[in-house]
Amino acid sequence: MKKGKAKAKKSARKAKRAKKVKKAPKKAAAVKPPVHAINWFELPAADFSRACRFYSQVLNVKDLEVMEMGGMRMGMLPAPNGGVGGAVVHGPGYVPTENGTLVYLNGGKDLNGLLNRVEGAGGRVLMQKTLITPDIGYFALFVDSEGNKVALHSRK
Repeated sequence: MKKGKAKAKKSARKAKRAKKVKKAPKKAAAVKPPVHAINWFELPAADFSRACRFYSQVLNVKDLEVMEMGGMRMGMLPAPNGGVGGAVVHGPGYVPTENGTLVYLNGGKDLNGLLNRVEGAGGRVLMQKTLITPDIGYFALFVDSEGNKVALHSRK
């Protein structure tokens, strides 16, 4: 009789396990791609004050907002209406260069306004305003007061 009871208990356990429905694992929420590929950039500065004056003059802004963070000095470039921001940065490991990543600054409606201020601010124009395609617009290249190669872009 003991064997019969043991079999009955074993069968009951199997039936109970079979009734349990396994929940499907939760799917990860779909991640939306970012609106912009870039959300921040930093332009190295050998002489922080000179670099801030250069970008203030070229971008036609009174002064860059300056802040200290983690042993670095940062001059915030304007980013109106939640646009992509960036800064001129002076600190360990920040070395200006014409080689490497090329940052395109917004040239507004017509980049010539900014480009025409580059040399007077202490930079050097490498390439005048050049058509990419009628749909994409124009670009120009310059070297800033610190030796960084930077680009401008505008639709017209």
